[in-house]
Amino acid sequence: MDENDQDTGDGTALPFIAPCRKLEPFAALRWLRHGWRDMWSAPRQSLTYGVVVVVLSLLLALVAIEFGGYWELLTLVSGFILVSPVLAVGTYVISIHLERGETPSLRRCLREERRAFGNLMVFALMLMVVFLVWARAGSAVHVFFPIGEAPDWSDYLTFFGIGSTIGSIFAAIVFSAAAFSLPMLVDRRVDTVTAVVTSINAVLRNKPAMVVWAACIVLAVAPGFALLFIGRERGSGLAWIMAGLGVTLPLIGHATWHAYRETIDASAWPPNEGITSG
Repeated sequence: MDENDQDTGDGTALPFIAPCRKLEPFAALRWLRHGWRDMWSAPRQSLTYGVVVVVLSLLLALVAIEFGGYWELLTLVSGFILVSPVLAVGTYVISIHLERGETPSLRRCLREERRAFGNLMVFALMLMVVFLVWARAGSAVHVFFPIGEAPDWSDYLTFFGIGSTIGSIFAAIVFSAAAFSLPMLVDRRVDTVTAVVTSINAVLRNKPAMVVWAACIVLAVAPGFALLFIGRERGSGLAWIMAGLGVTLPLIGHATWHAYRETIDASAWPPNEGITSG
């Protein structure tokens, strides 16, 4: 047995990572179509997860406004996007039920999520560390914000350029690690390290498709951030971004499950108890 292989406990060796399939560049559009179909095949269950996101976003906003200000709110909401993949785990289970021709129920979804609770919490802890580092980095970026009486557009360009570069680094790390690992943790009895390395490997081997998929995710959340800026003075932006995330997160969650099913061959690992995968 190779030193990079794992053991299932019965003497059967497992590869260090799950193999991935080659994707065409615009595969993400197909995943979104399947995700949209799943979301409206079980709207009550799917949008319940969206409501959870709205409530958590509201609590996050209240904390930011109480102890900070508008820029702290923007930083925390941006960082919240980094950890939100964990909140979409329930949508994977809904898609599994629909895939099997069953009617999803929130009770069964929560029960089956608990089967992968330990590894999901390890992943959530990793994302929380990234979130805290991002919050610190986001606060540091504010020193570049122009505060003169008549700042030039180039001053704003410097600020947004530095902020976007730093944010892109964090987003790329989280995207590569979470793209396929969370569905794999729900679907199979696999450890967090194997799932994360599998995800990173699949992203690196399918760069054009992953760029399109990342762009789709950005487009899904960008309108909310635009409204956050537009509604800054009237206080309406926060409500719009929360409402938008309440719909787009379940959609992205369902689409992520279909992305995993199409990309990763995890058949070598035993399925999680109670979850049958084809």
